[in-house]
Amino acid sequence: MQIRDAEVRDLPEITEIHNDAVRKTTAIWTEVVIDIEDRRTWLADREKAGYPVLVAVSDDGKVLGFATFGDWRTKEGYRYTVEHSVYIRSECRGAGIGRALMAILIDRARAIGKHAMVAAIEASNIESIRLHERLDFEHAGQLREVGTKFGRWLDLAFMQLVLDPRPYPESTDAR
Repeated sequence: MQIRDAEVRDLPEITEIHNDAVRKTTAIWTEVVIDIEDRRTWLADREKAGYPVLVAVSDDGKVLGFATFGDWRTKEGYRYTVEHSVYIRSECRGAGIGRALMAILIDRARAIGKHAMVAAIEASNIESIRLHERLDFEHAGQLREVGTKFGRWLDLAFMQLVLDPRPYPESTDAR
């Protein structure tokens, strides 16, 4: 498996993985599938913002999963915090692909000076919560019944990873 930056040629498979999660899971809280043009705009927006979109690719070139991060909130006070997403092809889950993507994604966030990474996870998604715990994310709270999908209320668990020990936001002293 290789992990690299996503390219336009990866968009059909990224779209397929995204739409599978929309149709079959509560990882994405919408029932609206997207098309490749949506993902083309999304990729361009991430690149313009300087944010990565990573893909895990098999030896034969198949996209096994993807991961990215973006602004957690748009106000300037949140500029050092990002929220990430990681999605793995359904038949490949549990094989360490998500962990490998996340490790590189975390390094990329640190490299551009981000201080915190936030995960918003549907609270019954124990596999995702365990993955984040193994990556040293801490539980930061839970909101009850704030979403809905498949005819039921969903709770949202927040997890957080502090990426560096800066004592102040503008400090470059990471001792």
